[in-house]
Amino acid sequence: MPTRRTVLILSASMGAGHDAVAAELARRLSAGGVDAEVADVLELLPLRLGAGLRRWYGWMMRSAPWMYALIYRAFFTPGRTPPVSPLTLLAAAGLRRLVRRRPPSEVVSTFHLAAQAAGHLRRRGLLRAPSTVLLTDFAAHRLWLHPGNDRYLCPDRATARAVRAATGRPAACHAPVVRPEFRRPGPGADPGSTPGSGPDNGPGPGPGSVPDTGPGTAWLPPGARSGERLVLVSAGSWGVGEVEETAGVLAGSGRYVPVVLCGRNRELRRRLAGTAIALGWCDDMPGLMAAAYALVDNAAGLTCREAMAAGVPVLSCRPIPGHGRDGVLAMARAGLSVYVPGPGELPAALDRLGRDGERDRRAARAAALFAAPPIESFFGLADPLVRFIPG
Repeated sequence: MPTRRTVLILSASMGAGHDAVAAELARRLSAGGVDAEVADVLELLPLRLGAGLRRWYGWMMRSAPWMYALIYRAFFTPGRTPPVSPLTLLAAAGLRRLVRRRPPSEVVSTFHLAAQAAGHLRRRGLLRAPSTVLLTDFAAHRLWLHPGNDRYLCPDRATARAVRAATGRPAACHAPVVRPEFRRPGPGADPGSTPGSGPDNGPGPGPGSVPDTGPGTAWLPPGARSGERLVLVSAGSWGVGEVEETAGVLAGSGRYVPVVLCGRNRELRRRLAGTAIALGWCDDMPGLMAAAYALVDNAAGLTCREAMAAGVPVLSCRPIPGHGRDGVLAMARAGLSVYVPGPGELPAALDRLGRDGERDRRAARAAALFAAPPIESFFGLADPLVRFIPG
């Protein structure tokens, strides 16, 4: 009898978006008869180094974002191929032990450290299985790019072309990897009529957890009234960025009600009390998206793709440094979002969405991303024509 295919998906519990993409990919592959295993690359590091990195990153993004901006500029953005770092070597050693115990048919990386580790092993002949990199950023910084990997799956054609030029490896674009509960029939539906989770804001229950109302049901958070224009303000799973001023400006406009997704940041939720509707973990982001007029984002993460699937226009304001700012600008250049330089300009930008069908046009442009082949088609589980960017 033929052996079942096994795919090892390498994620990272650095935020929640990488894990959510990995989980959705695993669900689709499993539904197609593939044995899919998800592993956290941070757990492959010795001496609990991964947990330390996670805590340090969270502190830095909340308390010293300027430090991350400097690190990103020094190590993530220069064009030359980075040297093999000690962290990559440690992750690669852990990955090698893992694939020795349970040899996979293919390795898929949804985090840049995993891409570096898998590419390093593959290039040295220490990983026999093909290595695929599934980019979760609209802007591919250099730590995503290792020529040892076999192929790259990218969020849009512009990113795929850039990756192909930088690595010399095949690259293709795919439809966003979001849960099917988010998909709307198309532009023109009013908020609340169809379902649009918020993996960027945490996948499970916690303080301030929102009840699961079920697919197809728009959900109004406590304090919101039917007929109000709810604007979701995403702070990611870490609850970071300059979202308090954004919420204050929206609330002060009298035309929009800010609903701030505070993720794991309880202190942010406390500070916003009385200014905005502030939510912690959200178990029913499809329902919340179905009730939303727009999303204001600061990181170009998975929440943006979920909004696009739900037909909710995306505006970006005050992006977090590093990959957040690069991703926000890349989305705007592609016409997938509206970049708003400061909170004071948000009400006017939201007003423009209500004129002459602009909201529908924005939603349709973002919805076009879903015409690309679904991610499972790159693993032989669907029939759409798969095109890699030519050299």
